Amino acid sequence: MTARIRFDGGTVVLEDAPEHVRPDSFVYDGRIGHYRAQAIHYADAVLRMHRAKVPYVDEARAYDVLDRPHRSNRSPRDYQAEAVQAWRASGRRATVVLPTGAGKSFVAEMCIADANRSALVVAPTIDLVGQWYDGLRRAFGEPVGVLGGGVHEVHPITVATYDSAWMHIHRYGARFGLIVYDEVHHLPGPSFAQSAECAIAPFRLGLTATLERPDGSHARIDDLVGPVCYRKEITDLAGDFLAPYRTELVAIPLSDADRGAYEENRHIYRSFVESRAIRVGSRGGWSHFLREAARSKDGRRALLAWRESRRILQGAPAKLRMLEELLRRHRDGRVVVFTNDNATVYDISRRLLLPAITHQTDAKERRALLDAFTDGSLPVLVTSRVLNEGVDIPSADVAVVLSGTGTVREHVQRLGRILRPQEGKQAVLYELVVEGTSEEVTSARRRDHVAYS
Repeated sequence: MTARIRFDGGTVVLEDAPEHVRPDSFVYDGRIGHYRAQAIHYADAVLRMHRAKVPYVDEARAYDVLDRPHRSNRSPRDYQAEAVQAWRASGRRATVVLPTGAGKSFVAEMCIADANRSALVVAPTIDLVGQWYDGLRRAFGEPVGVLGGGVHEVHPITVATYDSAWMHIHRYGARFGLIVYDEVHHLPGPSFAQSAECAIAPFRLGLTATLERPDGSHARIDDLVGPVCYRKEITDLAGDFLAPYRTELVAIPLSDADRGAYEENRHIYRSFVESRAIRVGSRGGWSHFLREAARSKDGRRALLAWRESRRILQGAPAKLRMLEELLRRHRDGRVVVFTNDNATVYDISRRLLLPAITHQTDAKERRALLDAFTDGSLPVLVTSRVLNEGVDIPSADVAVVLSGTGTVREHVQRLGRILRPQEGKQAVLYELVVEGTSEEVTSARRRDHVAYS
């Protein structure tokens, strides 16, 4: 009897396959009288039948040989060629970790050419989708499909947002033999992971500069895409393939009045947290605090006190004075100013008459501002988190971090924004931290990375 395997809405159905070749991931579906598994298990089932010489008909595979040559004239750097070789040696199912600016997209192009199968590239933002679209057109020619931002076109090479990929993977999960996940650390989310679980693609490539997630869920990437096969850190490439850089921690004082207000609000917040035995720094601790804060007048007072203490630190007048000094010092550079919140972005924008980019900035205005930043007509940009990841601003050589989260990923991403190599470039990141406050703890936590050693 000939076995059959077919794709069905994000799953694969295995019919008439002998028990000894059926993977444990397949479970019996009494509705159809056959065994079913998530589509990610397609390759395992096909490989088992092939090795056991079991005759089968593959009705699942809807992808084909790509047969579109890689048209780039660039020669890969040594580490890029090593990354592709490591991916190939891992069965073309693995993750590559390279710093921002190290040319991860070129590695992906070479992997697409090497696999020579229909490919889906998944990126977290519309801006990144646009960058990938332009790069893939240059590398492989027309057409290149797009899923996301109001566009729905599918071709043998297609780029999609994470949102669009998981929304449509049940329909297109058999159309691609290779899936490339840019910024793969986004993938373990419960929705986004479906784009990997519900696709048959036997070949998979994950790309990121910052793999580890605070919640530990990056461990899932091993199963969804493949384990890390190649890794280089910023310190491995700085000065040769990335711009040389330095980081400077700048201590910021508080006025006596602000210090008193900060201590008072911090005491209200800490007293409530300690009275409820809340471990804010532990996993789930902040959610625990918010639940408790919503249940009483004292809790709501504690939350307001926490917000006020943050406002005092983020808007410290001495930070603004130091920012003005740094802008004078680097008047000939390209400076990106990072904050933790939009309110501070807009306040600085108004006070210093600087252009601002937040998630509220529409795509057309954002593109115009980034172009003006690149050509030097607007040499300073103020932003919150929207430029942390993926946006290509190679001319940036100075970053000023006024405030941010305690995550290592965010801090490394912000450093990465200024490391694109250019002749004569010396990058510098300034981190402004209010001395004697919780900002010192936050700073120490986010600097726990080899890039800041």
